[in-house]
Amino acid sequence: MNRITLTLPLFFTLALVAPACGDDAASDEGYDTGYNTGGESGSGGDTAGSTTGGLEGGDEEPEPPPPDDEDTETTGEEPLCNDMDDVVLYLSPDDSNSMSSPVQVREQVINKGGSTTGSAALRPWEFMNYYSFDYPPAEDGSLAISAELRLLEGFDAEQPHYELQIAVTSEDMSDAERPPMNVTLVVDTSGSMSGASIELLRESCDAIAASLREGDKVSMVEWDTENTWSLAGYAVSGPDDETLLSTIAQLEAGGGTDLNGGLTSGYELAQMTWDIDALNRLVLISDGGANAGETDIEIIGQNAVYGGSDGIYLVGVGVGQNNYNDALMDHVTDAGKGASVFINDEAEAWKIFNQDFVNTMALAARDVQVEVTLPPGFEIQRFSGEEYSDDPTEIEPQHLAPNDSMVFFQEVVTCAPELVTDDAEIQVHLTWEDVESFEDRELTRAFSFAELYDADISQLLKGGAILAYAEALVALRFGTDQDKTDEAVARADAAIAEAQAALPDDLDLAEVAEVWAAVSP
Repeated sequence: MNRITLTLPLFFTLALVAPACGDDAASDEGYDTGYNTGGESGSGGDTAGSTTGGLEGGDEEPEPPPPDDEDTETTGEEPLCNDMDDVVLYLSPDDSNSMSSPVQVREQVINKGGSTTGSAALRPWEFMNYYSFDYPPAEDGSLAISAELRLLEGFDAEQPHYELQIAVTSEDMSDAERPPMNVTLVVDTSGSMSGASIELLRESCDAIAASLREGDKVSMVEWDTENTWSLAGYAVSGPDDETLLSTIAQLEAGGGTDLNGGLTSGYELAQMTWDIDALNRLVLISDGGANAGETDIEIIGQNAVYGGSDGIYLVGVGVGQNNYNDALMDHVTDAGKGASVFINDEAEAWKIFNQDFVNTMALAARDVQVEVTLPPGFEIQRFSGEEYSDDPTEIEPQHLAPNDSMVFFQEVVTCAPELVTDDAEIQVHLTWEDVESFEDRELTRAFSFAELYDADISQLLKGGAILAYAEALVALRFGTDQDKTDEAVARADAAIAEAQAALPDDLDLAEVAEVWAAVSP
């Protein structure tokens, strides 16, 4: 069993998990990245600034992991090519569908006029989560699978490289079609929230209030070092309910911060008001501070798991441009299987909690697991998600929202090109749990190489541009090998230009290009 957790850019040559061109595992030579992936089997800390535990400034880099004697070629000879066994991998885009990093970058570069990303979190998979992709939606109650592929130029014909993008798409769901909502707002009113943070908290709550329908229920916990239940199972009259808006308007900052106490109290209230006929969501809005009470991040995470196991799904909302504790909020939402979002201004608050309310709050499929089968000889060189493995037990399934896609961009290489015929297939197999019945569901789709060669690749180009952009941002901040940093920058330049040529009106790519123009050398 081999598992790779991706926390730093993988545009460097990585020997990876697929049982293809080596014995049956990764070699250690791929760890010479110029960044250090750190940790066992390539896992490491978050790629973020000083508040997230990532490398910054003069921080000492971890030593690269030692080679695994059982799984690593030690003879100095070329590794053998496994051209007999199909390559079966399990993919994870992200444990929690978090979308914070690109908004933090936008705030630092565009809104603040910075020429670097500062201390913004830089988790490449969050860029793939945040930006949208135009794939056909699934039928109601099901999921859909799409794939795109192209052969890359400039590589040895004996080891050809391909770009492959796989998308798992949910059904379209309008606000009228969504289930009733039972929302528990767990709002941070501590002193650190003074100023812009409390204003953005109120704006986010106002956007939620505007998105509710008659009969939806709202509870609210205000917390600093004490917890106040302002509302409990209150049924709103419709959008912009006066009682709810009045309660929101009265929120003020002051006091210490006990995030764990507030979250624990929030889950207690959410469980007390739990509605079997509604989608139960806990929305935690905070700057992520935890300076009083129990501050152990593992215990906070355990509370999130307890709520998630009860069918109360977490959305973590970060506010506060200068003191936001991204690492803690990301950990809590990972544990609670909920989205982590960052609200940097009023427009983002209304985008996430009004324009995209159904996507943010509703659920289309539980515990989606993605299995990909490649022809013998293939292995992954670059991957946009958080992790993948040849062992399904190592990969955490992820919930999928309506109006959404899980998108996996990967660069793959084969040591057995003679097996890549027009009839050769890439197979994608999905398993998930139905939201309403809790029954197990599955779907399989196979794509021949001939079919993939003839397909439109515009969304693949967009995925490649977003990943190259995110990787280059990481390289510019953390790079220790100038040649590899230059390679990342050149890749981003080319990928963004190619994607914009294919999709000239794409607003996501326009934003990516604007940020990149401000920070690129």
